[in-house]
Amino acid sequence: MHLIAAAQMVSTADKAHNLEVATRLVRRARELGARLVGLPENFAWMGPEAERPGAAETLEGPTLSRMAQLARELRLTLLSGSVLEAGAPGGRLYNTSVLFGPEGERLGVYRKMHLFDVEVGDGATYQESAAVAPGTEVVAADTPVGRLGMSICYDLRFPELYRRLSKDGATLLAVPAAFTMMTGKDHWEVLLRARAIENQAYVLAPAQGGRHSAQRLTYGHAMVVDPWGLVTARASEGEGLAVAPVDPELLNRIRRDLPCLRHRRLD
Repeated sequence: MHLIAAAQMVSTADKAHNLEVATRLVRRARELGARLVGLPENFAWMGPEAERPGAAETLEGPTLSRMAQLARELRLTLLSGSVLEAGAPGGRLYNTSVLFGPEGERLGVYRKMHLFDVEVGDGATYQESAAVAPGTEVVAADTPVGRLGMSICYDLRFPELYRRLSKDGATLLAVPAAFTMMTGKDHWEVLLRARAIENQAYVLAPAQGGRHSAQRLTYGHAMVVDPWGLVTARASEGEGLAVAPVDPELLNRIRRDLPCLRHRRLD
């Protein structure tokens, strides 16, 4: 049995401060015994839309290099929630999640497929695709706590992605997010629990949670959900951690006694 941790942050346009907070939370999670730690979407930068291009980096840039070094130093698996990755077609960016292993090696690189182009009734219109290009690859990677399926935030509303990840052997689904307050209060927990139940998998859901600017407020409630759909840990307000165990025996028993994954009719 291993502990996993979902971090909750309130990132802003101050990248240096965000990285200090992320590093402190990861270190704290490791002190508590976590073997795998997840950071939220946009953990390194959440600022004005017009400044997005200037905040982007490559996969070899300073932010992800620092996360790789941290994973290696602490000997843990680290999900770098998501960063703005430079170099997408048409001068756009990718919203990219990178999974590092205990040696600091890249285990998986996932570029967000489903982009947040919506009006949710909070007074703001979100048009992620104006600056971000969609990814095309479904990504799952083996870790010391199980095979991890990667996704980001708005992906959570598309169950077919998680069906594909579970078909690819995922036993742990990662959903680093920055859900809006308007959608999060009604949908965040329901969707996370549904994905866990449908796929009989653990869900690790790091989150942004708080006031980022006058225009941006996120719901938070970073959590861990078990394969029965029960929330086993939840963060409170602002910065924090949700820490809970991954129990392979529980997962195997649920999949054995209620074998719905074997009953799927994918034809």
